[in-house]
Amino acid sequence: MKNIKYALILTAALMSGCSDYLDVVPDKTQEIGLMFERRETAIKALASCYHFIPQLDGVYSNYSFASDEMTTPVSKATPGVNIMRGKQNISESILGYWSDYDGHKSLFKAIRYCNTFIENIDDVRDMTSLEKGQWKAEAIFMKAYYHFLLLGQYGPVPITDVNLPVDAGVDQVRVKRRSVDEVVEYIVSTIDLALPNLKDRITSPNDMGRIDQLIAKSIKSRVLLYAASPLFNGNALFYEDFKDKWGKQLVNTTYDSGKWKMAADAAKEAIDFASACGLSLYNYKGTVPTWDTLDYKMPQIKALYNYRYMMVDGWNSELIWGNSNVVSGGDWRKIQAATNIINQNVSSTEAAWQWAVPTFDQVEAYYTANGLPIDEDLTFKYDTRYECKGIVRGLDTLYAIKNQAVPHLHLGREPRFYASIAFDRGYYRTWGDKWGLSMRKGELHGRKGSSNDYTITGYLVKKLCHPSSEGSSYDKLIDYPWPLIRLAELYLNYAEALNEYSGPSQEVYDALNIIRDRAYVPHIEDVWSDASIARTPGKHLTKDGLRDIIQQERRIELAFEGERNYDVRRWLLADKYFSGSVMGWMVDEADRNKFYNNNKGPIPVQQRSFITPRDYLHPIKYGEITVNSNLVQNPGW
Repeated sequence: MKNIKYALILTAALMSGCSDYLDVVPDKTQEIGLMFERRETAIKALASCYHFIPQLDGVYSNYSFASDEMTTPVSKATPGVNIMRGKQNISESILGYWSDYDGHKSLFKAIRYCNTFIENIDDVRDMTSLEKGQWKAEAIFMKAYYHFLLLGQYGPVPITDVNLPVDAGVDQVRVKRRSVDEVVEYIVSTIDLALPNLKDRITSPNDMGRIDQLIAKSIKSRVLLYAASPLFNGNALFYEDFKDKWGKQLVNTTYDSGKWKMAADAAKEAIDFASACGLSLYNYKGTVPTWDTLDYKMPQIKALYNYRYMMVDGWNSELIWGNSNVVSGGDWRKIQAATNIINQNVSSTEAAWQWAVPTFDQVEAYYTANGLPIDEDLTFKYDTRYECKGIVRGLDTLYAIKNQAVPHLHLGREPRFYASIAFDRGYYRTWGDKWGLSMRKGELHGRKGSSNDYTITGYLVKKLCHPSSEGSSYDKLIDYPWPLIRLAELYLNYAEALNEYSGPSQEVYDALNIIRDRAYVPHIEDVWSDASIARTPGKHLTKDGLRDIIQQERRIELAFEGERNYDVRRWLLADKYFSGSVMGWMVDEADRNKFYNNNKGPIPVQQRSFITPRDYLHPIKYGEITVNSNLVQNPGW
């Protein structure tokens, strides 16, 4: 079959014109008939169903900024940063999926495209019934997926299972919001409807990213995890009075533990199916550069390579679903350009901005080398972690320049920290080289003059940049499919759901340990049982304690992939994580002691303003409420 990516390009061209093929109005009936006359045009209609997948690798649509993971200088604020700064509003909902926003189309329009495809694909004359069934199933799944994305932002939403007729009356057009339970049931049943006609696994290079059974089962796991989480499962605190205009409760305020059982079962089914399809957690098998040939014998460096390439090595053994329609080529919106470090020795740095940076919160979230949070490891110098007296020696020379003085915070951390975070006097494998970083004001990798292309916190993100990407031009950035879901998440989903349903068990530990093994991090039950290391030994033996461990494991493993905003909200923990100041080093200082604030720790560089309970759900744009009197606004708006 022809490349679906090529079809997406054609579809994008069609959608950019004065009219869209599937924007259904009476005078376009003939165009729809032509679209579904032959297979070669129907593939464009199918591509339209995929075209609306949010491009999370775009600087201005990436949800990592709408959390405590990443930020930018105020002058470079992205929509996600503005959400964290309390600038969300009802006149033009930021990063909203309900209405058109900043060049992005409403997902209700995407659902209409899917419905139109489902209703018409059987009319194509030169396709077999088997192929029609598969394509229809893909569109059915995409319809369910778009409903899920709307659910994640808005909670209760209208269900659009079929398109309204062109002669629909006013009462039909004024749709109502359905309860969260109804929407979840619809999404799950729609995914189940699609499953029998989907291929088990699509591996053809020309069709990567098309929906198969593994993708559908994996997303179903995520849907049920969200439905079981505190935001929507028994949340009487926020939603006791959240009802439609006829008094119908829109969020079930009675807790149901059975929802966790359903989530655990779905995750386990997806894991088993992934294994049967040959998937496994990614391990680096490429050629090791000469500068790391000797160090690669160390398990810590192998783990660093495993994690560093896990995201950017496209269509690897761990990637269940990636977005083929990524921001690519010479597009200035690429997330790699925003996170890429500048090489001051080259004449052009057009694709290296270094202003999309990790927060201090995220830097401190990574474990120690012992696999414990930095405040739980008795061997880690937590109370003096900001003191710039740590001399790089021993195993730390794998990650930072020998004999340099750095804060204790940067020493003795786990491999995922060093694979993800760039810091002053640390090593960065990038631009086809291994750099020893000098990141203070005026230094090679630091802020130059008053330029706004600088790190506001004193750190950079490695994880989102391919190690071979060079920022001298956009065409030298190596594109990769943005992971929409990968195998590690399924293990995390399973661990969380099983612990919430039945408490700690070896089965929960094993689901976490397989991820920790890849990262060369000690097993949960081993390190948390060691009273000589763990400040709170036995924490993993209680449901509450293990919940904290699972949530931090998820925060580390899925860092910068766009899940954090949704996780914190569904856990009802925004007051803990999305409030207070964003902290950073004194990046306008050239002197080492001043850069590190004379060992006093970071300073506030930005202010967050998450408002509870208002910001747990996005607002529906005011104009939508005005036009449709049957809609009710989300609480707090």
